[in-house]
Amino acid sequence: MTAIKHALQRDIFTPNDERLLGIVNVCKAGKKKKNCFLCATVTTERPIQVKVVKVKKSDKGDFYKRQQTWELRDLTEVDAKDASKENPEFDLHFEKVYRWVASSAAEKNSFISCIWKQNQRYLRKKVEFVNVSSQLLEESVPSGESQSVAGGDEDALDDYQELSTREEQDIEGMMEMCEYAVSNAEAFAEQLSRELQVLDGANIQSIMASEKQVNILMQLLDEALGEVDTIEGKLSSYEEMLQSVKEQMDQISQSNRLIQISNTNNVKLLDEIQFLVNYMDLSKGHIRALQEGDLTSPKGIEACINASEALSQCMNVALRPGHEKLTAVTQQQLLFAELRDTFARRLTNHLNNVFVHQGHDQSSTLSQHTAELSLPKHSPLHRDLLRYAKLMEWLKNTHREKYEGLSRTYVDYMSRLYEREIKDFFEVAKIKMAGTSKEAKGKFGLHGSSGKLTGSTSSLNKLTVQGSNSRRSQSSSLLDMGNMSASDLDVADRTKFDKIFEQVLSELEPLCLAEQDFISKFFKLQQHPTVTPPLAQPETEESDGGTLSRIPPQAEHRQSLSSEKDLVRLMMNKIFQSIETELNSLIALGDKIDSFNSLYMLVKMSHHVWTAENVDPASYLSTTLGNVLVTVKRNFDKCISAQIRQMEEVKISKKSKVSILLFVTKFEEFAELAETIFRNAERRGDLDKAYVKLIRAVFMNVEKVANESQKTPRDVVMMENFHHIFSTLSRLKISCLEAERREAKHKYTDHLQFYVINSLGQPLEKLNHFFEGVEARVAQGVREEEVSYQLAFNKQELRKVIKEYPGKEVKKGLDNLYKKVDKHLCEEESLLQVVWHSMQDEFIRQYKHFEDLIGRCYPGSGITMEFTIQDMLEYFSSIAQSH
Repeated sequence: MTAIKHALQRDIFTPNDERLLGIVNVCKAGKKKKNCFLCATVTTERPIQVKVVKVKKSDKGDFYKRQQTWELRDLTEVDAKDASKENPEFDLHFEKVYRWVASSAAEKNSFISCIWKQNQRYLRKKVEFVNVSSQLLEESVPSGESQSVAGGDEDALDDYQELSTREEQDIEGMMEMCEYAVSNAEAFAEQLSRELQVLDGANIQSIMASEKQVNILMQLLDEALGEVDTIEGKLSSYEEMLQSVKEQMDQISQSNRLIQISNTNNVKLLDEIQFLVNYMDLSKGHIRALQEGDLTSPKGIEACINASEALSQCMNVALRPGHEKLTAVTQQQLLFAELRDTFARRLTNHLNNVFVHQGHDQSSTLSQHTAELSLPKHSPLHRDLLRYAKLMEWLKNTHREKYEGLSRTYVDYMSRLYEREIKDFFEVAKIKMAGTSKEAKGKFGLHGSSGKLTGSTSSLNKLTVQGSNSRRSQSSSLLDMGNMSASDLDVADRTKFDKIFEQVLSELEPLCLAEQDFISKFFKLQQHPTVTPPLAQPETEESDGGTLSRIPPQAEHRQSLSSEKDLVRLMMNKIFQSIETELNSLIALGDKIDSFNSLYMLVKMSHHVWTAENVDPASYLSTTLGNVLVTVKRNFDKCISAQIRQMEEVKISKKSKVSILLFVTKFEEFAELAETIFRNAERRGDLDKAYVKLIRAVFMNVEKVANESQKTPRDVVMMENFHHIFSTLSRLKISCLEAERREAKHKYTDHLQFYVINSLGQPLEKLNHFFEGVEARVAQGVREEEVSYQLAFNKQELRKVIKEYPGKEVKKGLDNLYKKVDKHLCEEESLLQVVWHSMQDEFIRQYKHFEDLIGRCYPGSGITMEFTIQDMLEYFSSIAQSH
């Protein structure tokens, strides 16, 4: 291996100014064994670079060549595979992983140690050595075979030390003083030797001169030690004297400490006594107010509030350890408990009497004031009771059982009072609504409160669509889409109904909000959410009256906190349990009077629900009105469904002329009314959905009636009705029906064109047949200019056909056509002139088509029609004016 190393150094590395430090004989793992050498080298010039070089023997001779080179700074990891066992395999991680197998484990270890030392000496780079024995990673020169492998050049590198800047400057200065230093090195060395001898002699003389000074210093130190011994003796005598003084001072300090402890105890005792006196002493005035205070006057109530707060402070004071063992403290606690029970009993009896009296009070009902639609105001009662709010809070914190009993009593008696008032209020509202609908019932033959039309049931299920005159005469006897005619019902009655319904909601809303606000303030449900619900849990576990109130468990606290708003809603549900029922009854009455009333009720109810949700989404009013709104929306949907059903049940008479269908005009009236009612409404989306359902039903049933019509052409029915629908939608500008408006226009235009073509037909029938034959010959391949040579289509035949249609005959045919069109169309839509003008355009188009064929197939023949376009225009104009 040494011979190989010297050969590689000589042939490969010396020419490149590199020095070989370590070498290992390897082959690639897992492949065919082709031996090569991995060499660790450093450059001889600065900056020093450390490299790992792969060297391989040439195939053509005995010389070696450099195959691949890696910089040591690119090495990231060395993996020796196993640190405990001898294993020749190892990996080097450069830009990729290179796996090698060394010829022996010793060579592998020596090479890894060499790499580690070069990294430590030159790079100081963090290279990770995995599965390498710690003995190899020591910065010491290895012995044995590894030393022979690394060579002596590495030791030379260890002994070499670079000159510092100061040393370089000194050498340069000496060489400048001796100009011949470079040319005559021996003379320069002799001069340096002579100067060194001079310096050595000076150092020896200096050492000998300092010996006397050392002796003098030792003598001074001996004298100082004698003085120290004298001082130590004096200090010992002083210490003995101070010891007696210390004992006396300790006795004095002990006496002072005992005095201080006594004073401290006295101060603490005084503080405890003052604490008990200050926090557990209730004044005689407060005791008197609790025992016999006036609960009816404002001053008496204020005194009772102050006394109850003082009592709560005394009872809730945090006693210090040992206080409860004092007899005086126990007696005070018993006194406080007695005062608490006495005052709680007095307060409960007084408020019970107030609630019972208010519940039996008949002066505020509506039975004596049926002419006025308004609910009694309870603000005076609320104002009087709110004076007891702080006392209720005290009762809630001290006597929960009595507090819950009071809340149940209040709910019980107030529910009776409100039930009477609300019942009377809704009776007045129903009377006023019934009075509003009496005139409408007379008009439409309504009887009782069912709101049905009189007459035979067959007239309800079979609607006959008549002409314009018969339809106007029979419209009063037909059932419309909403069970009441929107045009015949007096608008003033509907407006009055709307005002009555709005007044009902406007009276209920402040009543419920005021009561809910009062309950929250009076029963303190919002400020102390830890109270057990008085209605949800009427029987609660409560401590006896002789002990202080305790904090409820954590689970009860979380449950009560989460259901705080539910407590108020539970009380409101019981107090106003009749509101939702009465509202639904009133809505049913309004729907029976006129199903279109559901539109008014939907708008009003939506507005009030929106207002209530903005105030408090979880309030009783918001919840109740939301439930009623569902009923109103259901009635509205029923109204729309009834209209659609009436459309589907329409039957037409075979002998009657069909013009504008009744349900088309009724849709127009419904849309006009709905647009007036829903202007700026919150629930516009409900109406838009209803519009889409109705218009699709109208479209479908117009086509159905048109298909069933026998006396009136289908295209006329479609044209007139879709023109009416298009005009209605264009006038009302309903955004959600824009697509249907365009569809109606398209259907109207298409059927107008179909009707014109079908009615006009072939006014010049023989001429039409002649030119159809001409076009057939041209289509078969006959040239246009050769058509005149055909026997059946020569010039003589063409002149013969043209003579059969003089202007007089054409005008007569057009006059008959006008009468026929006039008979088909109705007067309401005024489409006669539009249709006549379209027929004129179609006739002119056919005329021009005939002239064009004559010019192309009979060129130069001079054949023309018996009448001109100007003649046709005069015919159409004169016929229209004559009728």
